Amino acid sequence: MYASSHQFEPLLRSIHTEELYARAATIVQSALSLTSAAHPTARAMIRELVRSMNSYYSNRIEGQGTHPLNIEKALRDDFSQRPDVAKLQRIALAHIDAERELEARVTTCESVLTSKFLIEVHTALYSRLSDTDRTTEDGYIVEPGALRKETVEVGLHIPPVAASLPKFLSRLDEVYGRVTSWDNRLIAIACLHHRAAWVHPFRDGNGRATRLQSHCALWPLSAGLWSPSRGLARARQDYYAHLHNADAPRRGDLDGRGNLTAAGLSEWIRFFLEVCEDQVNYMSRMLELDGMKRRIEALVTFRSAEDKNIRPQAILPLYHVFAAGPITRGEFTQMTGLGERTARTLLSRLLATRLLVSDTPHGPVRFGLPLDALRFLFPELYPEVDIRLD
Repeated sequence: MYASSHQFEPLLRSIHTEELYARAATIVQSALSLTSAAHPTARAMIRELVRSMNSYYSNRIEGQGTHPLNIEKALRDDFSQRPDVAKLQRIALAHIDAERELEARVTTCESVLTSKFLIEVHTALYSRLSDTDRTTEDGYIVEPGALRKETVEVGLHIPPVAASLPKFLSRLDEVYGRVTSWDNRLIAIACLHHRAAWVHPFRDGNGRATRLQSHCALWPLSAGLWSPSRGLARARQDYYAHLHNADAPRRGDLDGRGNLTAAGLSEWIRFFLEVCEDQVNYMSRMLELDGMKRRIEALVTFRSAEDKNIRPQAILPLYHVFAAGPITRGEFTQMTGLGERTARTLLSRLLATRLLVSDTPHGPVRFGLPLDALRFLFPELYPEVDIRLD
């Protein structure tokens, strides 16, 4: 039984290697370059999409995913008549709203890499759900932000006894709460993700809470344009396997000096960094302007073959709105080069299909990202959107 905080060492220092630092530095450099890609309004639209995507993927990891279209409907307050589907919609919406709230706290809180913030994450998520929606299969009602009071088993792992949780959480804060430089911070986020899950501070919701904390800890670096949840869900078996392997006892005299395996923790960190690197590289490719122009052209060409009100003349102004930001409706119609009546019909159709969006009936238009356009504009970002609902 784990009851003393020395039992989950090493936490950080003994597993640093030049290879891990080099990979972390590369990720940081690429991620910082990405934060200025595209126009701010396009980046804002992508952030909203990533929040929905995070909700879908994090909940799917827990076996409670719902179709992306159902998530989009929930955002419009349109819930299914089927109780099981409606519950999953509410869980997804709670995740999105909690993520938005927590992101806003990142710049003002003392440290995201603390047990205090992890508890705030759990509270923000579960306080948005009714008692019914946060009742587990065994009949337990999850209390937002409450540390567990029971001894539990998680697969083959038995987390620390409940009475010792404050000691383990305090040790997490000592090690991770003071990390500053981004190279160190990225590795610390990976370590904390595992060690917080290993401690298992809550009766339920630990996976969601640790992934949300990791997302928020990365937010100053990612600007909300990417998140590890997508990569973790797409490699779900590897995700769980690496977490499990890092749970193991020390493998011998050459495996660090802590109670747990340093090699297993290094393997987990390497996996986590690979996931982050893959997400950064993917989004960098997607926001590269020439590539986006080609994908907009492919989308409009495909749509125009099926919809007579969508015309190839939309390609250039759509690309302009993505790269340069909102423009007036008159400017958009002029950029098409079409006659006034035809251009207005095109504009109306683009607004109806949400390839363009506007805050007011006559206001400026900006770039839109409807779900049914993602397979062209952001292929593989959210491939589940192409799966038909039953």
